[in-house]
Amino acid sequence: MEQNVIQPPGCEGYPPTAEQILHNIDIPTSTLYGVLTMMTVLGNLVYLEEIVYLLSKTPFSYKRTTYIWITGAPPVIAATSCIGLWIPRSTMFTDFTASIYFTICIHKFLVMMVEEYGGEEAFIHRLHGVPMKISTGPCCCCCLCLPNIPMSRKTLTVLKSGTLQAALLRPILLFFATVLWTNGNYEQGKMKVDGAFLWITILSVAAFILSLWPIGILFNQAKSNLSSHNIVPKFALNQSVLILTQAQGGIINLLVSTGTIVCAAPFSARARGAFMHQQLLVMEMFILILVSRCYYRRQYHLNTEEGCPPQCQEQDKLKSHANGGVVLLTKPVMVSQQKV
Repeated sequence: MEQNVIQPPGCEGYPPTAEQILHNIDIPTSTLYGVLTMMTVLGNLVYLEEIVYLLSKTPFSYKRTTYIWITGAPPVIAATSCIGLWIPRSTMFTDFTASIYFTICIHKFLVMMVEEYGGEEAFIHRLHGVPMKISTGPCCCCCLCLPNIPMSRKTLTVLKSGTLQAALLRPILLFFATVLWTNGNYEQGKMKVDGAFLWITILSVAAFILSLWPIGILFNQAKSNLSSHNIVPKFALNQSVLILTQAQGGIINLLVSTGTIVCAAPFSARARGAFMHQQLLVMEMFILILVSRCYYRRQYHLNTEEGCPPQCQEQDKLKSHANGGVVLLTKPVMVSQQKV
């Protein structure tokens, strides 16, 4: 809960308007704003170039769409943070926009892992009956007694539902937060039992954490099967965006609540904390944009003659011996990749 910290005069109130910032801006601050704005513009230009590359160099597939969604998380977050820097009173809405987009990206990342196997049919063919470890983070990393579950089409549907629920529920919660804010019942950062912010935050965080559980379950299996697809660096990039947007913001809010971050005109303590968080996000997302470009800039060719990867072929051989030399499952069309 938020502590009652005595603030100097002028520290309470609304964040400054864009006009107030421009009126009080000095040379160091204007330089900072210019550099951060330029980083945001360059980052989004790099992302647009990546979209053009994916559209022109890769065949039309659902995988291409997921790539565009996932690689768009850093530039979208950088753009919303930059808008929040110039218009501090829009911070709540820019944070909502970035949060909704990244929640959708969490679901898209799970879909991408399935598509890297060649699609849902190829995924089921490759991993049908394979035990999946569910005692993984962030929900059940300490529950080592949980049994493994065999992979099946039903299991995959449940895992997809786990990420999809957050992509649907969080926008609804944030919509109600906006409605309550217009009525004066929602104050961002105010952890009061009788306030809407506390309960909406609890439900939103719970849905978000639950959506990360299926990602961890599938990644434990995919990190060995899809190593040639750079799945580990892609997962690390996804988790980096998660940590920088969620954990970093939580730490700064805690510092504001304890009085470590104090006000500095024309910013109140809370507005200054949001200002610092947005500055860091613009720089961090710019770095992630450049790094993600290295791992997602690949060209994929459909090859109907290649069949399953070596691991899948070995599984087919085992099934062939188990069924008297006859393979009962038909090999799906897989996707091979060639690094540019």
